[in-house]
Amino acid sequence: MEKTEERIWPDEMNAMNGMLLEHIARYQFAIHYAKGRVLDIACGSGFGTQIIAKAAKKRLTEVIGVDRDVETIVYAKGRYYHPLVTFEAQNAADPMLPEKLGMFDSIFSFETIEHMQDETMYLDHLYTMLKPGGTLIISTPFGHGRGQPTLEKFHVHQLTEHEFFSTFNRYESVECYYQRGVLVEPVPGRKGRHYPIGIVVCTKNETE
Repeated sequence: MEKTEERIWPDEMNAMNGMLLEHIARYQFAIHYAKGRVLDIACGSGFGTQIIAKAAKKRLTEVIGVDRDVETIVYAKGRYYHPLVTFEAQNAADPMLPEKLGMFDSIFSFETIEHMQDETMYLDHLYTMLKPGGTLIISTPFGHGRGQPTLEKFHVHQLTEHEFFSTFNRYESVECYYQRGVLVEPVPGRKGRHYPIGIVVCTKNETE
């Protein structure tokens, strides 16, 4: 299959590949928050969706992995099958996405927001699809900010640390984390160390 976009294909990568381990670390981080009906948006090849399903199966009713590329979804269905998992070809930029997918107890969106032309609509969709009291986890690489150029050809832009962490004020609570390789921690550790990726854990008010 021709791979024209930024996705992770574990079967074709060295097990110690830094980018692969980095992605796995995010899913391992998210396992604790997985419950009920789960959405893994922009799931790519599907390996992380399966990780969540296997590790949290006793707390789950369903896991839906979506990606806009039909061939990638066909691959995910064949390679990362799990009885709790459904893979669907859906576009995160689709205005009708909430109506098509419904609501979820947990939503995971790793390395997605930097690809979105209409960031506001995308974030509104995630909020709409999250049940009251539900948990949203988003990660993104830090960069020079909205509207600024990036060397990553598939990225619209990359948010600054402040832009990213201040984007989720509508949620009842927001926890901020930093990632460097497989290390995820709530505050930057060693002085002067660069943390290239941010992660937020957002909880929606139970009364909404």
